[in-house]
Amino acid sequence: MGKIKLLIILLAVFVFCLLSSSHLTVATESSQDSQKKDKSTVVAYYFHGEFRCSNCFTIEQYSREAIEKYFTEQLKTKKLTFQVLNIDLPENEHFIKDYQLVTRSLVITEFKNGKQVRWTNLAKVWDYIKDRDAFYNYVKTEVQKYLEGR
Repeated sequence: MGKIKLLIILLAVFVFCLLSSSHLTVATESSQDSQKKDKSTVVAYYFHGEFRCSNCFTIEQYSREAIEKYFTEQLKTKKLTFQVLNIDLPENEHFIKDYQLVTRSLVITEFKNGKQVRWTNLAKVWDYIKDRDAFYNYVKTEVQKYLEGR
């Protein structure tokens, strides 16, 4: 009978420790989340639809390449992220209204304290589609403005 009581006590202590450690983990994650919200971040969104022409693929490719080439450190630290989203999906349709999209687009946005504070649709990507260097420089210049808070 004594062994059963000891086993029950050990089991209770184990469960208590397990619950306590998961509580601490949740608290730590919450404080990390709040720290993330307290800083400024920039998101480069490339929006496409179900149907994608060769130019749409090129804009996505050049956008990704330019951002990865010039902003490696900012991507690593999550100061900048690049996201490709299909606006034909129901969960993404709101972006059409949010960013006044009329075609496939690269949009740069800035978030402070978890809230969007400004955005720019880089409409000239269509003008530079046949000139990779000009495209890269355009994206580099516009993203840099957001990262510098200009």
